Amino acid sequence: MNSADTVQKKSIRFRARSFVAFALAPEAPLGEWLRGLDRWTENSPGFFTGRPVLLDLNILKPTASEIAALVSQLAERGIRVYAIEANGIDTLGPNLPPLLRGSKPAQTDEGKSKSASPSEARKPAEASSLIIQTPIRSGQSIFHPDGDVIVLGSVGSGSEIIAAGSIHVYGTLRGRAFAGANGNAQARIFCRKNEAELLAVDGWYRTADDMEPTSRGRPVQSFLENGVLWVTALD
Repeated sequence: MNSADTVQKKSIRFRARSFVAFALAPEAPLGEWLRGLDRWTENSPGFFTGRPVLLDLNILKPTASEIAALVSQLAERGIRVYAIEANGIDTLGPNLPPLLRGSKPAQTDEGKSKSASPSEARKPAEASSLIIQTPIRSGQSIFHPDGDVIVLGSVGSGSEIIAAGSIHVYGTLRGRAFAGANGNAQARIFCRKNEAELLAVDGWYRTADDMEPTSRGRPVQSFLENGVLWVTALD
């Protein structure tokens, strides 16, 4: 056996991968933030199941012991934290998720809270649209980090669309739609018939229970204006 064969067998191959993670950025008072999270998950049960979650603590700035308690409280809610971002903290110990290095800090308007928002681990490519010509089935997930998503059919309940740009649904939207997922407050959501479980733009969201009854079952658009996510009829 030559030396090249020996090196080949002993080598471990590493590959870089990008994936969608949802960033949670708690704010004080923490008890109120947790209650808001509970209301959100009641409207979208199972939303965090099997999803990697990044815990962004640059706004809250808790102590190490408070971080451990918060991770435990999230675990009790079925939310598994895979990494923590906390500027100014060098180590958290072996019993907590690892610290994430080099990511962009989250920003929120003063006095406002953001919902869970998708965070993508790679640099966005040039903007392009993704056109889906078939209906999106219940439970299916669509993620497009580089532009708009256009669905020519309907979107089933329990499914989701995550787009860096705007979302256009030319049928009934019954699932969840996240527009401006990488940080785009100008993104919008359009659908021909609104039966959505959740609409979100740039991390700001409205659940079905939060929407006006007059916006249900009809064409709508959803957009951000002055820190408020609006859902308005198109007809």
